[in-house]
Amino acid sequence: EDEQIVAEIMGRRFFPDIVSYKTWEGFHFAGHEIRITEATDCYGAVVWPSALVLCYFLETNSKQYNLVDKNVIEIGAGTGLVSIVASLLGAFVTATDLPELLGNLQHNVLQNTKQKCKHQPCVKELSWGVDLEKNFPRSSCHFDYIMAADVVYHHPFLDELLLTFDHLCKNDTVILWAMKFRLENENRFVDRFQTLFDLEMISNFPSLNIALYKAMRKGKMKA
Repeated sequence: EDEQIVAEIMGRRFFPDIVSYKTWEGFHFAGHEIRITEATDCYGAVVWPSALVLCYFLETNSKQYNLVDKNVIEIGAGTGLVSIVASLLGAFVTATDLPELLGNLQHNVLQNTKQKCKHQPCVKELSWGVDLEKNFPRSSCHFDYIMAADVVYHHPFLDELLLTFDHLCKNDTVILWAMKFRLENENRFVDRFQTLFDLEMISNFPSLNIALYKAMRKGKMKA
C-alpha cells in the first residue's frame, strides 16, 4: 500500500516537453496544473518530497481538513507549492520564508494563484525566532492551520523553529507537518516538540522515510 500511494504522489509531478529559457517543474494538484520555478543554487528553493506528501494529503482529505476560508500560514514555504495548493483549496494563505527566497516564492505563488483562488495568498518574510511578536503579534494573528514540509534537517535553527511554532500556535490551531527522517540530531527535535504539543502520526511512507504529523497544543487534540 505504501508503494502504491507513493507512486500516486510522485505521479503528480510532470516535466515540460520542451526545455525553455526558464526551467520549471510541473505538478497536478487541486484540479490545476502548477508550474514551479526552482533555484538549484539555493537549498530552500527546491521542491522536496515532503511537500508533495503534504499537498497530496490536503487534496485527498479536503473534507476532513476543509481549508475553505481558513487562515493558514506555511513556515519555510520554499518554492511555495504547499501554499499554492492550500490556496487553490480555498484557504487564505500566508506563505513565509527567509528574505532571500521571497522573490522566487512570490513569483511562483502569483503565477499559480492569480484569478484562480477565492483568497489571494500573501508572501511574507519570516526568519524563525526573529521579531515574531513584531511581525506576527499574538493579539491579532490567529491561524487555523500551520503547515510545514521538511523544515527539520541539519541546520542550526531548531531552537528558533520550535519557538516559532510555539508563537504562532493558538489553542485551536492545527499543525500539519511533513518530516523526512534523516539524522539523530534532527529526530530528537520531535521529542522536544512533544514537550509543547500533542503529536499524532496521520500518514507514514516508509519507502520515502517521510511521516506526516498532526499536532495541537498539549491537551487540545481531543478537546
